[in-house]
Amino acid sequence: MTKPVQKRTLITRRNLIAAAQEIIAAKGYQDMRIDEVVQKAGVAKGTFFAHFPDKDALMDLMIGARIDAELDKLAQQDAPTSVGELVTHLRPLLGFMTQERYVFDVILRHSGAAAREEIGPIAKTFSRQISVIADWLADGPFRKDISPHLLADGVQAFAIQAMGLQFCAIHNGEPMITRLETYLDAWLTPGGAAA
Repeated sequence: MTKPVQKRTLITRRNLIAAAQEIIAAKGYQDMRIDEVVQKAGVAKGTFFAHFPDKDALMDLMIGARIDAELDKLAQQDAPTSVGELVTHLRPLLGFMTQERYVFDVILRHSGAAAREEIGPIAKTFSRQISVIADWLADGPFRKDISPHLLADGVQAFAIQAMGLQFCAIHNGEPMITRLETYLDAWLTPGGAAA
């Protein structure tokens, strides 16, 4: 039988998260420091580590929550009727994911691609993103020779590629959104099938 979590423990965790959110709002994700979080939350450093094994674990939780919020908004959008509209729908999510190189790096490390054993908040958002996109593509004017789920897997893969190249000195000359639209035109409408 699992022991119930004490109310004080939940309050402390909420205070740590709130302190981190304030610091991130002022300084960004990368520049948030554990020392600042515990000082702002009014707890000892050991208390932080009782709740989170490290900064990355806190970032997994916080970035995952932000991606989930973006996915909530995406799920409310009407299904796109063109590749351009699909890219426009995805733009706020991709903008968040690439706002800092650090954020993108944390997302990649926690996406499941790095063979992590536990499925954390960020990894869960990756499967949710596939579901949202697959629902959009099911009835849209996009290729029908493969399943909407596989189409959505491709959209996600091309989005990650476009985001990654944004941080690459050799390939960052083309805007991420332009690159993504080129990829998705080829993937979703081969031969211009859904003009």
